[in-house]
Amino acid sequence: MTTTEQLLELSEEAQDLLFRQARTANSFTDEPVADEQVQAVYDVVKYGPTAMNSQPLRVLLIRSEQARQRLVAHMAEGNKAKTLAAPLVAVLAADLRFHENLPKVFPHAPKAKDGFADEEVRARTARLNAALQIGYFILGVRAAGLAAGPMTGFDADGINEEFFPEGDRQVLVVVNIGKPGENAWQERLPRLSYDEVVTTL
Repeated sequence: MTTTEQLLELSEEAQDLLFRQARTANSFTDEPVADEQVQAVYDVVKYGPTAMNSQPLRVLLIRSEQARQRLVAHMAEGNKAKTLAAPLVAVLAADLRFHENLPKVFPHAPKAKDGFADEEVRARTARLNAALQIGYFILGVRAAGLAAGPMTGFDADGINEEFFPEGDRQVLVVVNIGKPGENAWQERLPRLSYDEVVTTL
């Protein structure tokens, strides 16, 4: 009988690395995460699709102790300690002025930028497509042999004021990154079945 694993083009090892064996990490070793590793992650996940190739995700890497303390002040209580201890923290935000890049990234439609004059439409588009890119980013971190600990438990307004005072970006997710430490994750929680999710008309 053909199994799910055999029907996919990725090797079973890659499927495990990206999905089945991967978890949201809550603790990490002290092994550093190099800039070159982050660049390698970005250089593959940048190819994930976004509407009109808009690419609104912006990544702020938190490395210095001062920046870490500024960030942790806005994290939920349960996320403070692990954010302080992670080798690297990435603040993932939506660029509300992504349309300024459309002449570069969507050059065959010279007037595309004009379609985003409305701030509400622009912000909604930015958040949706940056959220797509966040999914790609997490998979890219896993593909690099690292663990990701994405979090939404924080004071978003506080982080935006602290790091994006010009109002041009909005934080969506904070991700701790590194090699998983001892007791880094819980057992796999239940997933919905195919039949519970997929409807065919």
